[in-house]
Amino acid sequence: MSVQIIELDGKPAFAVVPVAQWKALLERLEDLQDAVDARAAANEETLPLDFIERRLAGESPFKLWREHRGLTLETLADRAGCTPQMLSMIERGETKPSADLLARLASALGCDMDSLQCD
Repeated sequence: MSVQIIELDGKPAFAVVPVAQWKALLERLEDLQDAVDARAAANEETLPLDFIERRLAGESPFKLWREHRGLTLETLADRAGCTPQMLSMIERGETKPSADLLARLASALGCDMDSLQCD
């Protein structure tokens, strides 16, 4: 991309680009906005990079989703109808939830059951 920088008082103030490159940039921005709008229309949730990195490193999906939603063990346990001790054991991988409890946890966390599956 060829750009001309115009300075004002010795500092960069304006960038001048050829019209063809400007139009290409605008089209790319429109495409990106369309993609963002499509996700919003589909109510797709995006997750922070830290969440994804921690999940890929093997951390408990239950703990990650709980922290992502800003819930304490006690609050999530209350919403899912289990004890904080049971939830703690699930997060540490010491036990697996029943299908019924898994469904209640997914509902309380606002995610699907597949998102809570451990490796």
